[in-house]
Amino acid sequence: MINKRLLIKNLLAHNDENSFYDKKRKVDITHKEGKAKFLKHVCALSNSNPKNNSYIVIGVEDEDNKIIGVSFFDDSKIQNLINAYLSNPPIVQYENIPFPHLPDDKVVGLVTIRPINDITSLRKNIWKYYGGSVFFRDGSISMPKVFDIEIKDLNSNIVAAIESHSQNNIEYTLDGVFDFMNKRKDYNPKYKVFKEYFVLCWSGQKKEIKQNVYYSRVDIELINEQVRLFFSKLDEVTISYDDSSFKIIEYVLLGLQNEKKYYQLEETIINFEDNAHYNIETNLLFQPPQFNKVILHHIYNANNTILEKLKKGQSLTKSEHVDLKNLPATYLICYLNSFDNAIDKLIEAKPFLKKTSIQVYDSYLDAIRVLRKVKYS
Repeated sequence: MINKRLLIKNLLAHNDENSFYDKKRKVDITHKEGKAKFLKHVCALSNSNPKNNSYIVIGVEDEDNKIIGVSFFDDSKIQNLINAYLSNPPIVQYENIPFPHLPDDKVVGLVTIRPINDITSLRKNIWKYYGGSVFFRDGSISMPKVFDIEIKDLNSNIVAAIESHSQNNIEYTLDGVFDFMNKRKDYNPKYKVFKEYFVLCWSGQKKEIKQNVYYSRVDIELINEQVRLFFSKLDEVTISYDDSSFKIIEYVLLGLQNEKKYYQLEETIINFEDNAHYNIETNLLFQPPQFNKVILHHIYNANNTILEKLKKGQSLTKSEHVDLKNLPATYLICYLNSFDNAIDKLIEAKPFLKKTSIQVYDSYLDAIRVLRKVKYS
């Protein structure tokens, strides 16, 4: 089993970006340009590596390989995005890898692209790239190319050596458990061994509501691979497990004004098998709440007024400051109630919300996360 933290270190130490791995400071797939660039790199790396895995490391400075991290990214629907836009799509896995020196809410993103030994191309137009385009890696650059010869296997031996030097061992596992238990000692840390092989650690603030146990500030890590499987600062989560599986159900708090309630969002089940393999199954449980359209029109127009004031640098009234705190959630509710332009307005508001406060920006990130789960399900 590969220790993904060690794999990232070995990739960064190997040499600069090349035809089997790329590195990015950040990736943003909330808009067409970001989606298009991400798809281009996946396409190019897949085509350039017909026999071996290829990788994208996210959260690294380009100049000096400094690890700065990015926010936790829920990858459960990223394969749906790949399948929607690429012909002969590769299997793509996005994992969140914690590093000890990073803040709690930061990880390094690791995208693994499995080999398919076939030509991957864009299925349809996106941004400035045309459907049918084929990309390859030219050194450290993803370029469109016309191909008329067999793709050569140039990297299998190199990648195999890097992966071999990134294998986990007992020392790494024990160190990972001790590090997690010490770092999360204020949030009731626990661990469990599944199938005598997998070590899962988790923590969270526990609270009971009507005989139901919920957790917030939940952190779940698969120690064998140094992968953070789940992280949430705000949402309520229920946790259950048996000898071969671990289940998480996320809840999202939505509503208007003071009338808010928790809705089931998504169920994640980690199944551990006897053959030293595991798989993660996700099921969307979310049923969007429906509200009075007249009230939503009023809220939607009020949000738009606040956004225009933010864009022009104008001062907000006292009541508008209150509405600003709820703006990401209410734009999301409007979108879920068939106000199709609401999500474009929310994305347009991103830079202004980021300047407002950490709390408001966290609310924006949470709204985008819910949208991504719903959109690609």
